[in-house]
Amino acid sequence: MFSPYRELGRTGFRTTRLGIGDLADRAVPLERCVATLRRALDAGLNLIDTAPNYEDGYSEEIVGEALHGRREQVFLIDKIDHLHEPLAPQLEQSLRRLRVEHVDLLVFHACSKTSDLARLLESGGGFEQMRREVARGRARFRGISSHDPEVLLAALRSGTCDVVMFPLGPFVDRRYETEVLPLARQLGVGTVCFKTFGAGKLLGDTEGYQRPLAQRPRGKLSSGGAAPDGALLPRLSVEECVRYTLTLDPDVALLGLSFPNEQDAAWAAARAFTPFAPDEMEALRARARLAIQEKGEVWWNPTPRLA
Repeated sequence: MFSPYRELGRTGFRTTRLGIGDLADRAVPLERCVATLRRALDAGLNLIDTAPNYEDGYSEEIVGEALHGRREQVFLIDKIDHLHEPLAPQLEQSLRRLRVEHVDLLVFHACSKTSDLARLLESGGGFEQMRREVARGRARFRGISSHDPEVLLAALRSGTCDVVMFPLGPFVDRRYETEVLPLARQLGVGTVCFKTFGAGKLLGDTEGYQRPLAQRPRGKLSSGGAAPDGALLPRLSVEECVRYTLTLDPDVALLGLSFPNEQDAAWAAARAFTPFAPDEMEALRARARLAIQEKGEVWWNPTPRLA
């Protein structure tokens, strides 16, 4: 289902085109979350992303339990949430929750200001501390995740990143697609991309993850008419969103796969994938602009340049 595998930049790891995003929800028992994650691993996916601030460590605990006995087959991404605090203690806590000796990729989380990146690049700053952790064997590769194209471009040009993580989908600032992705490819830097579904906003009536709209506008139907789940605003399908991102061809499309039905829908879209033509991509972007209206903040587009 998930072959052929892709080389993740210069890491030497061959990854599946779909990755497993954060699936922590403290309203869901640990055992059920672990079973859902293992279901994705059993299906063949081999890249997992987590972070300390995903449900205050709960995500890392889930991943640690799910990876018991199968750590070597998986590329594990974890993050540093507090960019300008000492790195080593943060990583120690994460490794303890994950119950592993190392992570494959250690990422500065949501580094979305040029001033933050500049401090990380200073002598003795975050990237130097991260280099030391690689030398110690507690991480294998370095990178950032960011919600700003200019920060990503600067990070790529600095030569400090083995992998970068950024938004890619029908509703993102086009510079992620037209500038960041090509430069990463040119430099041999791996690309792990998120926001395929626009934090769920493109699929239904939500302000973001697990946040239904407080007030839903009346009298509006989804793009295909009244939807079975009662969505009233325009929307896209899982298949359309996944197809859009895979057409752009990042190394990994990182999807939130919190429940078996979400997994099945994403896997069906990947199995059926054929690339969109350029005019189809533009038509989907136009529909996405409508589908995301009235659904709250779009925090991954710092300066919306969507034309």
